[in-house]
Amino acid sequence: MASVALLSNPRSTGNRSQLPRVREFCAAHPDIFHYEVEDVEQIGEAIRTIAMVSPRVVAINGGDGTVQAALTELYSGGHFGGSPPPVAVLPNGKTNLIALDLGAEGDPIKALQRVLDLVQAGEIDDHVIERQLIALDGGGNTRPVLGMFLGGAYLADVMLYCRNRIYPLGLPNGISHFLAAILGLFAIVFGIGGGRLPPKPEPMTVSLVRQGEFKGKFSLLIVTTLEKLLLSIRTSDSHGSNGHMKLLATDSNVGALLRMLGATWRGTLGQKQLAGVHFQQGDEIRIEGERSNVILDGEIFEARSGAPIILTSTQPVPFLRLAA
Repeated sequence: MASVALLSNPRSTGNRSQLPRVREFCAAHPDIFHYEVEDVEQIGEAIRTIAMVSPRVVAINGGDGTVQAALTELYSGGHFGGSPPPVAVLPNGKTNLIALDLGAEGDPIKALQRVLDLVQAGEIDDHVIERQLIALDGGGNTRPVLGMFLGGAYLADVMLYCRNRIYPLGLPNGISHFLAAILGLFAIVFGIGGGRLPPKPEPMTVSLVRQGEFKGKFSLLIVTTLEKLLLSIRTSDSHGSNGHMKLLATDSNVGALLRMLGATWRGTLGQKQLAGVHFQQGDEIRIEGERSNVILDGEIFEARSGAPIILTSTQPVPFLRLAA
């Protein structure tokens, strides 16, 4: 039996430089079972093998896409008899939204040491928090994909633009994200898109089972179970507390975007209705559009007319919060 099972993806951005240190750390701590995958398709076999050593914590060393694939296998694969151990997420990758929400920042070795210290001190239960996951069903006979952060509408277009056009320039992550955001904002302000800029927003329909639906072109569409939505945006639970998934959508115009950013800066987002800003919570959300992209923890899906993407929230699952 291993105290900690560590799943690493050598191809994630952070691991290109950090993995030798991670391997060295694991070699010095035999109570860590370290499993490396070369491709996300190998994560199913990795989780099956990890279950055999009965770890007290499963730590994931990779970007949000690696975390999403591991969560899907952990909670849909049945390898732990329906009761997987708590999951710790090490800081890594380009976005790390999940790691940041769970209190993991900075050096992944220090985060891994923190996990090991909590296990050895018998303090796991004091640091376990529960989160619902988002289950995405895109149709077909495949099982739902699980994750914690979905970006859609123009936000997804800008994220894909950053991935395909900005990252290849080799700029630091922070500069890449800032540049993509500035170019996206420029395109919205002047009503242009395509070519060297992100594409123009496409119309889509978003439906909540009990709260109705809204249609239009949106500059921002976020569905999450994280406490932080994006760029440290936090929402109040005083408005729209009808489910576990938080949905934030902003109409594709400068006024709505400024109102949303202003409410975020004041810490009042979600406390009252704002023109062009939609904030709701629900347990089932449907997204439909003409070739509208959404990204769930790094994986791309497409919503089409007549073939909506359906999001539901799962039962609470345990995670290990690393912040003191």
